[in-house]
Amino acid sequence: MDDDDGDGYFGERVAAVYDDSSEEMFEPSVVAETVDVLTELADGGPALELGIGTGRVALPLALRGVPVHGIDMSRAMVARLGAKPGGDAIGVTIGDFATTRVAGTFSVVYLVFNTIMNLTTQAAQVACFRNAAAQLAPGGCFVIEVMVPELRKLPAGQNIVPVHVSPTRWAFDAYDVATQAMSSNYIEVGDGHGEYRSIPFRYVWPAELDLMAQLAGLRLRERWDGWTRRPFTNESGRHVSVWEKPVD
Repeated sequence: MDDDDGDGYFGERVAAVYDDSSEEMFEPSVVAETVDVLTELADGGPALELGIGTGRVALPLALRGVPVHGIDMSRAMVARLGAKPGGDAIGVTIGDFATTRVAGTFSVVYLVFNTIMNLTTQAAQVACFRNAAAQLAPGGCFVIEVMVPELRKLPAGQNIVPVHVSPTRWAFDAYDVATQAMSSNYIEVGDGHGEYRSIPFRYVWPAELDLMAQLAGLRLRERWDGWTRRPFTNESGRHVSVWEKPVD
């Protein structure tokens, strides 16, 4: 289901309720941990957020004194950012973050909360790495937070992972292991009406991301279980990875 006005899957209907989410990523402690890491990596320089959205991370990062610019395709999401206190001070370029470039270079370029998977082809994900690398200053870092594909939860012969089940709402992820395509699907019923929404993604493995980084001239510096920098292990459900652009 595409939204109008070129906003893709994050048009006005999603933007209007996006910040109302109860997901862990909106918890103040989680945001603070994210901003702590990004502030340290920026080291006084500017930051570029790919898929800046409503400013969940960009606004508190700017409050730490880090100059932030963003790229996003959704005007509806960006409008929510601009309406927030301090939002009008953050520059945003409307466009596809896999290919859109802005003036200047940055100390850190980052993608949070599975946003790399919004690029639904391997070619687009590779292009994103090259785009990030081109906008990094020498010694700068590209940071991605993304889930580890949950294929271990798939019983033999099935392709669905349930996420939420209640009397009025169902959510599930569907996987195609042959193509690495997946989708997050939502069904809601109430007051005699029902709604179904599906958002496509392309899941990606840590080693595949490392190869994309190598193709873009970046090298892996760190990989953690999350923003608290716990070690990444075989049981980790997500990772925060940091690739750096060589000084030479």
